[in-house]
Amino acid sequence: MLEELLVTGVAAGTAGLVYLAAAARVVKQYERGVVFRLGRVMGVPRTPGFTLIVPIVDRLRKVNMQIVTMPVPAQEGITRDNVTVRVDAVVYFKVVNAPDAIIQVEDYRFAVSQMAQTSLRSIIGKSDLDDLLSNREKLNQGLELMIDSPAIGWGVQIDRVEIKDVSLPETMKRSMARQAEADRERRARVINADAELQASKKLAQAAEVMSEQPAALQLRLLQTVVAVAAEKNSTLVLPFPVELLRFLERAQVPPSSAVPPSSAQPGPAAVEQAPHQAAPKGDEHKSSTPEEGDEGEERGEGKDEPQDTR
Repeated sequence: MLEELLVTGVAAGTAGLVYLAAAARVVKQYERGVVFRLGRVMGVPRTPGFTLIVPIVDRLRKVNMQIVTMPVPAQEGITRDNVTVRVDAVVYFKVVNAPDAIIQVEDYRFAVSQMAQTSLRSIIGKSDLDDLLSNREKLNQGLELMIDSPAIGWGVQIDRVEIKDVSLPETMKRSMARQAEADRERRARVINADAELQASKKLAQAAEVMSEQPAALQLRLLQTVVAVAAEKNSTLVLPFPVELLRFLERAQVPPSSAVPPSSAQPGPAAVEQAPHQAAPKGDEHKSSTPEEGDEGEERGEGKDEPQDTR
């Protein structure tokens, strides 16, 4: 009798242990347990910790409640301004209603992924290229609303959507680079022209001040010379004022202008007296023949010709 009771107790204990092992479940902190009893959801989801179900009758499915990071494959599309781009994104979502995530949709992860891809292509077609490159915050919000609208019925909440990269064709990249370069050059020219205008106004004011004091211009010239001479590899061209050259010309006395009186050449009066002095000498040597007298007259006429010319 005692042996039978002992065997019965051991059998009951073993059966209890087997039942406990079959019915015991552990739900982790980031999970929720949905119990299906004969195919129907039983009450609220099981909370984290140790829980029991009816073996064979109940079936426990665990749902992860953590935020899931899902990359969206790159989608190629044409923007509203007819530019072909390739855009990829990332979606952050989590399950907020565990029964709906299991009942309402077969695979909520695959459903969210497909919805993100279609929404991304739709956003590409509705946006311009400039919006994709510079106004991503607005596009992220619109993409989040487009994905979140159907996901609410699946027990999924879209936490955040971010556009990661926008790939452009090489021709478009070169065109944008040329456009940016032209824009920078335009701004540089405008700034340079504005600086020239301001400098011209300042120079006009400086000219008015220097016109009152001419020495200020000379001082400014010397300052410029000193600034240029600081660079040893520069060629310095130093202009001289015309007034300074004229002053030096007046101050310089040429040595050829001082001629002593003894070396002075005879003037016209002395030349005119020379024939009269030579005439008596001619009379002393005059011959008595008329031919010699005629030759003397011809010589006298030859001497008088240079006197008339002078």
